[in-house]
Order: sequence, then structure tokens, then C-alpha cells
Amino acid sequence: MNNIESLGDPFAGVTDRPVPTTSTDVPDDAASTINFLVLGSDSRISAGDPTQWTYGAQRTDTIMLVQIPADRKHVYVMSIPRDSWVPIPDHGEAKINAAFSYGGPPLLIQTVEDLTGVRIDHFVVTDFESFKNITDDLGGVVLDLKEDFTVDGVTIPAGEQQTLDGAQALKWVRERYSLPRGDFDRVQRQQAWMRAIAAKVRNSGVLTNPVQLTSLLTTLSSSISADDGLTSDVLLNLALDLRGLSTGDITFFTAPYSGTGRSDDGQSIVLLDDAALAPLMEAWRNDDLGAYLGANGSTLDRLPAVVN
Repeated sequence: MNNIESLGDPFAGVTDRPVPTTSTDVPDDAASTINFLVLGSDSRISAGDPTQWTYGAQRTDTIMLVQIPADRKHVYVMSIPRDSWVPIPDHGEAKINAAFSYGGPPLLIQTVEDLTGVRIDHFVVTDFESFKNITDDLGGVVLDLKEDFTVDGVTIPAGEQQTLDGAQALKWVRERYSLPRGDFDRVQRQQAWMRAIAAKVRNSGVLTNPVQLTSLLTTLSSSISADDGLTSDVLLNLALDLRGLSTGDITFFTAPYSGTGRSDDGQSIVLLDDAALAPLMEAWRNDDLGAYLGANGSTLDRLPAVVN
């Protein structure tokens, strides 16, 4: 199970870091709040080997900031659109996914920490081919489909509770041009697939079956590159800590945005809503997302029960 590809220490070159996330609502001896930066890359292996990384060679479709609160009663997942126009240290303003291309994991970590004020504890690079393998290892996942779609000549009809294998789910997630909101809907499909995997893990009893849990963690650990602090033992302990969660305890949403636009050089970009992002990130830093979302959740682009 100890087969996570190590990124070494991607935090070594990150400067002026935020303070760790703390909670005032749990005992001092409770577990710590943990923040992950999860990256879906088209070049996971070369991203995991610094000797293979070259300027401009890697791209990322998916950027997610994930929090596991100290009380371990929820998980929060915020997608940051890849075309978000943000300041990148020493590179001016650009799409956020350019940070990974320009400077690998350290520059993306620095960019996200500067943007959010959230200290990242673990950095993970994966790809949706890996999610395909996890899906197949679980025997497929269940999704609600608004429209028919075809994979390798097989049409999956629209409807609720459709079981998709890994290849079918991957095809569904990669679709973009036919979606009403383009990348925003594609982000929600990614989130929906993750939610479906979590539901399958819970409903199939994997977390309470040592043999099945070991098999799942073996598949997961072989599918990611991560900082050297995220070991298989850490993953196992987190899985055990979270085994009481239902899918309703996992909240998915997209970073607040005001719309889309064009950069001065003509690129299509996403304009983040800084005024809405600031209080959300303050709640994130204080491990107070539950209260914040309870009062303001309707203002966010949250993952609905059925996505486009």
C-alpha cells in the first residue's frame, strides 16, 4: 500500500506562508484541521519527478482546495476554475493553471495561498484516468443523467441512478462543449463523480472491511503523487477518521466568481468575486465553514443533486 509517488517537499520554496488553520470549537488535544490542494494534471508522472519538469510543459484542468475540519464531521471541497485570472508571483496576472506550468507545485501552492490566505498542509497531483481506475475497483458508480450519452458505441440513457463504469464516467466528465455553462458545468461533473465515488465507498461498506479498504487505498495511493508527508499511513488514518461521514456531510462548491471576460491579450478568463471570496476564506481559515455555509450557502455555486 506504500506506493504513493513522492513529490518531496513542494513547500520548501514557498515564502510568506499563512498561519495554520485553527479551530476554537474543539479541544486542544483534538486532531488538526487539514487543508489539501488537489490538482488534476494531464502529466501526473512528470509532475511528480522534478527532474522531468520543464517550464510550460505541464497543464492542469482541475484545481480543488479541500478541508477536513478538526472535528472530522465534514469535508469541504472548493473548485477553483482553471481560467481564474489571478496574480502569480513574479509572473504578473495570468490564468491560475499557468502557475503550475510556470513553476510546478511550489508556485501553484504560493499562488493559491496568496489568493486565499489559507495554509496548505498537503499537495496532491492526480488525474481523472486515476479516478477511472478507482471507479472500476469499486464496481462502478451511480450518477443521475440529464441526457443520453454514448461511449464506444454504447448509449447510456438519461435517468436517475444509472451505473457507470470508469470509462463511461470519464467520458461524461470530460464533456464540455455541449454543456450550457461550459467549464462551470464541467467542474460540477467532476465534483459529482467524486461524490458518487464517496457514496459507493460508504454504501458498499468498504470503510468497515479491512480487506476492501486496503485494496481501495492501494489503488488510491498508486494513483497520486503527493508531498512526502502524505504517507499511506496518513491516508489510512484519515479514512478511519471519516468512516462515519455520509455524502451529505461532503460539501462541494466553486470559488465565487462574477462572470467571464477577456484579458488584455485576448484570453477567455474567469473573473473571481474578491468581495465574496474574502469572507468565505476567513471562515475557511478559522475552521468555521459550516456556520458560514449555513448562512451564506445560497450565494455560492454549490453542487446540486443533479448536474447538467
